[in-house]
Amino acid sequence: MHRIDFDDMPVLQIMQRWPATIAVFIDFELNCIGCPIGPFHTVADAASEHGVSLEVLNASINAAIDRATEGGPELSHRR
Repeated sequence: MHRIDFDDMPVLQIMQRWPATIAVFIDFELNCIGCPIGPFHTVADAASEHGVSLEVLNASINAAIDRATEGGPELSHRR
């Protein structure tokens, strides 16, 4: 199972490297897609600004990458 701590990684970099994570940002109603701050806003910044648990956001990003790259377990989406 894949585990990365994304706290200091820019949101745009995550979405570009792992497109499956875009759904996570949508599910958490984070308007990071197309945001001009995306190249500079870290996951910790986004979580703090939008009142989302950083731990839960990191876990959801990792789960999305697992599903996309290793066929990991399907998690229920918030949508």
